Amino acid sequence: MGDSEVTVKSKKTVFVTVGTTCFDALVKVVDTQEVKEELSRRGYNELLIQMGRGSYIPQSNVIGEGMINLMGRDSKGGDESIAVDYFTFSSSIADHLRAASLVISHAGSGSIFETLRLGKPLIVVTLKQIISDVKVESLIPYHPGDATPVAKLINRFLGFSED
Repeated sequence: MGDSEVTVKSKKTVFVTVGTTCFDALVKVVDTQEVKEELSRRGYNELLIQMGRGSYIPQSNVIGEGMINLMGRDSKGGDESIAVDYFTFSSSIADHLRAASLVISHAGSGSIFETLRLGKPLIVVTLKQIISDVKVESLIPYHPGDATPVAKLINRFLGFSED
C-alpha cells in the first residue's frame, strides 16, 4: 500500500440564499474576488448561491487569477481555492442549509429560523425598498464563534461603516 498519505480536504460550504426575492446587490458582493478570497482564507472551499429572481449571474468556479481545476487548486497551484455554484430556485433549501458551514441570508424568516434551528453560523442581510430600488440596510451577524470579520467585509463592500 505504500507510505504515501492522501490528504482529503473537508468540505466547508458557504450557502447564500435570497429566497424568492431579487437581491442582486447581495449576490454581486459575495461573488467579488475579495469576498471569495477572504472566505477561502477562513477555510471555506465551496460557495453555493441561491440567486432567486435576480438577473446577476455569479462567476462559477473563479478565484484568484485562475479557474479551479478538478483537484480543487487554483491555476497557480495553490490550495486557497473556493468552488462557486449557483441556482435560482429549489423546492426546498433544507438540504443546502444542513450541508452549510456558514449561511448568508436575506431577512426571510423561514431561512433565519431554519438556520438557527440547525445551529448554523448565520449572517443576515436586510433590504429596504426605496422608490423601486433595493437598498441594503444592515448586516446582522450571528455565529457561535465569530463571523464578524466576514460581516465587516460585506458591509465595507456595500458602503457601510465598519462600526
